[in-house]
Parts: sequence; structure tokens; C-alpha cells
Amino acid sequence: MANQNPLPLYDKFLLKYTFSRVMDSFTLLFLLLLLGYRILYINNYPFPWLVAFLCESWFTFIWVVTMSTKWTPAYTITHLDRLLLREHELPALDLFVTTADPGLEPPIITVNTVLSLLALDYPANKLACYVSDDGCSPLTFYALVEASKFAKLWVPFCKKYNVQVRAPFRYFCDENAVSNIEESPEFYQEWLRMKEEYGYLKSKIENASQNPLPLVGEFAIFSSTNHKNHSTIIKVIWENKENLLDALPHIIYISREKKLDHPHQYKAGAMNVLTRVSGMMTNAPFILNLDCDMHVNNPKIALHALCILLDSKGEKEVAFVQCPQQFYDGLKDDPFGNQLVALFVYLGGGFGGLQGMLYAGTNCFHRRKVIYGLSPDHDDIQNRKKGDDVVNEMEVVFGTSKRFIESATHALEGKTFTRIDNLCNTLETAKKVASCTYEYGTAWGKQVGWIYGSTSEDVLTGLDIHTRGWRSEMCSPDPLAFMGCSPQDNIVSMIQQKRWASGLFDILLSKHNPFLGFLYGKLQFREALGYFWILSWALRSVPEICYAALPAYCILTNSNFLPEKLWIHAALFVTYNISTISESLKTGLSIRTWWNNQKMMRITTMSAWFFGFLAILLKLLRISEPVFEITQKIDQSSNNGRFSFNESPIFLPSTTILFVQLTALATSLFGWATRVGSGLGYGPGEVFCSAYLVACYLPFFKGLFGTGKHGIPLSIIFKSVMLAFLFVYSCKLTITY
Repeated sequence: MANQNPLPLYDKFLLKYTFSRVMDSFTLLFLLLLLGYRILYINNYPFPWLVAFLCESWFTFIWVVTMSTKWTPAYTITHLDRLLLREHELPALDLFVTTADPGLEPPIITVNTVLSLLALDYPANKLACYVSDDGCSPLTFYALVEASKFAKLWVPFCKKYNVQVRAPFRYFCDENAVSNIEESPEFYQEWLRMKEEYGYLKSKIENASQNPLPLVGEFAIFSSTNHKNHSTIIKVIWENKENLLDALPHIIYISREKKLDHPHQYKAGAMNVLTRVSGMMTNAPFILNLDCDMHVNNPKIALHALCILLDSKGEKEVAFVQCPQQFYDGLKDDPFGNQLVALFVYLGGGFGGLQGMLYAGTNCFHRRKVIYGLSPDHDDIQNRKKGDDVVNEMEVVFGTSKRFIESATHALEGKTFTRIDNLCNTLETAKKVASCTYEYGTAWGKQVGWIYGSTSEDVLTGLDIHTRGWRSEMCSPDPLAFMGCSPQDNIVSMIQQKRWASGLFDILLSKHNPFLGFLYGKLQFREALGYFWILSWALRSVPEICYAALPAYCILTNSNFLPEKLWIHAALFVTYNISTISESLKTGLSIRTWWNNQKMMRITTMSAWFFGFLAILLKLLRISEPVFEITQKIDQSSNNGRFSFNESPIFLPSTTILFVQLTALATSLFGWATRVGSGLGYGPGEVFCSAYLVACYLPFFKGLFGTGKHGIPLSIIFKSVMLAFLFVYSCKLTITY
């Protein structure tokens, strides 16, 4: 008799970080004591106390939100042996890779990501790799064509010798990869051949990037294209026509149609085109999406994710499986604070104990029917009454392609889609669903697919899925599932943070606000608080800038915002830092890394996040729209952790804050402060706060004396001096009146 209660394919365990909980609780206690003290004595102190009270009230609220998100962390353990015993035939999996600019995202990086996907430990006849090229670049297409030739050698080599890292540019950098040369001369010979072939592939791509490709033959279609204005291009680079288990998976290149007078919705639009085109061709029930710079680090990751998605409980509740983002090229001690190691452990783990981890835009396995708008209870837009109008209803939702409606129906009903013997036969119908006008009058971007309305389409789409009642899970196998390249200087990091902050704030002010999802949808309250934690990044910049201005203001006006007895503030400062230091040390980070993260949090909040706030403010005033800025991806860097600067206004707030604090410290040091008779002048607390901010902005202080790209441009210095002068002058006016 069949086992009616099979063992689960994954287990979920709740964690208790007792020390972290205790320190976080003490931090909250001191915040509440501070607010109580402010309320009791606010009438006895000047204007700065009111500003401090308002800012500290905000900080306390954010701390409560943070504690709620972190309080019940959880992690999952998958059981591959049970999966392979239970599932005699694994489901199909479509692989999505997105790239948009061959200059900022070199094709060799995209190629390595694709090669690592093709070499997954998974039946090749169940895989199909779709590459979206929003740059419509013949160079990217050429690189993929050449990579498909190399893949015929690379994939069998990886599987024969059980290679762990299957992105060749990482594999051939690993000295341990050839540790068994003496034991296996055959392996050594093949290893040398693979390295030589990869070098040949790399040199061909580099040569093509330096010398224009002849646009003839299969490249002729690129001769009349512009990356912002062109018709749809879909090319089947390789097809596993014989449906072999150990052959190469399908490789399909897609550059969707773009017209200057049609909004293309950035990455969300590209993902929706990939979804429709793949639905026409392979229609796999599961989708893995990766950014072009995130390669597979664990070749069994698809099996790990399917343990969660195919589990009897997960199948009914889990919409997507998110893997953490980690980086292979992180600089020592994380000088730009962008590696997010502790964030994924503590906040990511905290989300795991709630309704699930946020969708991070990459490293994620999706259930196709959920992308098509299905809810856990199946009471949704696709499953209305059956009758003569059902086709018209489906057209309103999915568009007018009957072929796509058929595939969507199969996906929603969980039926196996009939395999297409020749993918090239679907190209014309696939081009139709990739046109820029196909979505007009449909539910795409609203109720179906990746949701439009924000430059942070990933978080918005995940929020929409959670609001429908689905859960998500984090999957962190050993070794890590994926590895990518991190921003290699502070300029790229700032651009990225600004885009995130503006997109997230846009969501907070929209109809997708998580608290509306709690009230009118199926979003759990603590999950809504967790979403608020990340959506409020831009908003946090305002109270933080105001609070940062207080020490200097008080020194310059000889007033105070701190009490004479500083024990509450001192205890708060100590407990918070002990808590964050312990979290960093437990995740294997150094004290220097901790300090760099603290420093960059101040810099990022008061510069990149503040400009994200301004971008949405300008949007609300209908002055300008936020711009989706693509960040540069590079596979190597000579950056030694020094800050770089340019004439971008994003450096204005930080440089101005530095000048203001230096002016305040000079005023205190030389006794230039105006005397007051009430005895309520500034004290050592204000001086310490001002000095602490100067320490945080030490990279900008060094930039004042730096040269070249490491020096702050004179135009930024001049504007910052003017702004600092206005601040000091306003302080003097305050004293006068």
C-alpha cells in the first residue's frame, strides 16, 4: 500500500537568537525611556528638544518594526534524497536571464551565467534558457552563439568530473580546481583543453567588442535596429530536438520590440515578455530568474528549490523560493557596505519566520501559475465561471493570442503542456506576444506577471503575491546557490541605492501599500511591518538629516538637545552597538566590516536615500519621473576600497554635512559660540555627536584633499560650502531673534 503520509521534502526550523533579542529589547527600553524623558521636560528646553523628540519617535517606531521582523527567524533544510525517490520524472524548468546594456553589463559575464545554468544537475530535456537582451546588441547575441559552441564541451566536462563551480571564469580562477591532477592525468588533459577553449571564447568576444561585427547572415536583422526603437528579435540559438537527457538545453535569445512612443516598463516589461514567449515555447511550470551577473554556485540548487515547491504543503502555500544574494568579488572589510551579509542572515531569516522572504529580483524560483495571477484558494481572475464567455475573459486578462491562452490554461490547471518538436515553428506567434502593444487592454503588469508602477518591480511583485495569500521560503543550501559581482565603488553603490530607495518609496505611497494589503488583502500584519521596514528607506532620510543637523545647530547657537546627564543616551549607544557588533561577528564579519557598514548606513541614508525621496517628491509634483539607472557589472576590479567622486549632486548632502560638523567642532574648540545666560548651552554630548558624524564622513574628509577620481570636485565643494554657510547663517539669525 502506498504511503498516505510521505515524509516532507523540506523541514522548517525556528531559531532563537537569545542574546540578540535581549540586546534589541534593551535598546527599545532605552528608546522608550528617552521619549518619556523628552515628554516630561520638553517645556523646559528650547526648540531643538522638539525636533529631537520627533526624530527619536520615528527611530523608536522603526526599531519596533525592525524587532518585529527579526524576532522569529527561521530556516529551511531540504531533502534531495526524498525528492529523487518520490519524483520519478522531474518537472520542466524555464531559466530567465536578463541583460540590458553590453557596455555596463559585459557579454562575457552574461555568457558565464548562461553556461552555469546549462550545466545544472538537472535533466537537459527539462531545461530551457531564455536570455532577454534589452540592449538589442549584436555583440550579446554573438557571445551567446559562441558560448553555445563552447557549452557542448563545457557541460559534459562539468558533469563527468562533478565540477562544483560551473561558471568557467570562476572555475579557472580557483587553484583548488586542479588539486587532483596527479591522481587523474586524463582529467588534467581535459582541464587544459577546457581552459584553452574558454580562453579562445573569451578572446573572440573581446575582439568582437573592439571591432564592429559584420551584420550579415543571422546578424543581418541587427543592421537596422536602435536599442530604443526596433522590432522583436527572437532567435533559437540551440534546440534539444531529440529531447535527450544529457544534451544541451534549449537556448533562446529575445530582444523585445521597442518604440519611442511606447513605455517599455524597464525590467518588469522584459520579464513579462520572457514569461509569454516561454509560455508559447516550453511553458514549464516553474521559472528561475537570474540577473546576468549572478552565476550558479551550487549545481543542485534546482533540486533544492523543488524540494520546497513540490512538497505537499509547499505546493499549496509557497509561491516562490528566494535564494540569498552573495558576492564572489567583495572587497576586504566591505568598505562600501554593499555586501549585505548580516542583512540576509537576520532580516532575511526574520522574514522566513513570517509570511516569507521578499522577492529580491534575482536568484528566485517562481511557480508559473502564481505569476499568472492564481491565488492559493483559486478564487481569482482566471477561474471565473465557465461558459461561452471564458475565451473572451481570458483575452481580457492575457491578450489576444489564442496560442498563449491555451498555454496559460494548461499552466493554471496544472496540466502538462504538449512538447513542441520544433521551436522555430513558434517564432512568429512568439513575436506577437513580445510586441510593445500586446499588453494594451490586458491585465499584464496589473494583476498578471511582474507588476508595473515602480523601479523596484521585484519587491512590488513579491508584495502583490504575498497580498494574495501566498507564502515564500528562503533556500540557503551549502554551498551557496548563486554568486554575483558586487558594486566595485561607492558611485555605483550610490546609484543602486538611490534607485532602490525611490522605487520602494513609490510603492509605499501607492495602492500597493502593505498596510492596505493587510486591511483588504491577505498580507499578515507582521509581514506588512516587514515590508514597511524596507519601503520606508527613502522616508528615513528626512529625520536622519534633521537629527544629524542638531549637534551642529546646538553648538553654533549654544543650545542643547541632550540632557546634562547622558546616561540614557550613553546606554542606548552602547547597547545598540553591542547588538550590531555581535550580529556581525556571528556571521563571520570583522569589527572593521561592522564599522564600515555603520558608516555607510549614515552616508547612504543621508545621500542616496535622500535623493530617492526627492525623486518621488518630484514625481508627485509632476515635475519629473524617476529614472531606472543600470549599474555597472565588472568581473574584476583594482579598487582598494577608496572612495571615488564625481560631479553628481548625490555627493552634495554628505559634503555639506561634513562642512557643517567641522564648523561646529571648530566653534567649540576655539570658543566661538555665543554666550547665553540661561545656562542651557551645549555640552560634551553635542560635541561627541558632531565628532562621531565627522568620523562617519571620514572618506569625504579625505576626498577634500584627494586628487583625480578620489578627490571631491571643486564644483561640489563650492556648492557644499555655500549650503553650509547658509546653515551657519541661519543659526546666527536664530540667536539674533
